[in-house]
Amino acid sequence: MPNNDAVILLVEDDRVDIMTVQRALKKIDVRNPLHVARTGVEALGMLRGDGFPGIEPTPSLILLDLNLPKMGGIEFLKELRADPVLRDLQVIVLTSSNEPSDRAAAFEYEVDDYIVKPHTFDEFSNVMSVILAGWSEENAD
Repeated sequence: MPNNDAVILLVEDDRVDIMTVQRALKKIDVRNPLHVARTGVEALGMLRGDGFPGIEPTPSLILLDLNLPKMGGIEFLKELRADPVLRDLQVIVLTSSNEPSDRAAAFEYEVDDYIVKPHTFDEFSNVMSVILAGWSEENAD
């Protein structure tokens, strides 16, 4: 049985994409707490409780867009992996970029997966279902 208390952090600046993730989670009946950071700076601040409201417990999954203002996704990954407290967090890149250089850069920072955002809501919901099925197994009670 999945742990419904395990926290998800979505790092995404696009309002429509945030709503799409929220709708997809609701459609596939994921009830875990979802926190949203709109920049990499905000996400790190939330994870560290530094300048932003902290997240308790620490998220066990981060869904990360790469194209972010202030601090891009790759910069965020570099900071996250350099932090001894946060470096082992599970990160799945969820982005519109299908550039091989972006994919390679993300995997340099040991992301768990790299997923290009699907174009339709049904495809998006299916992708979220697959991502979270594996994550739920890892976070079972």
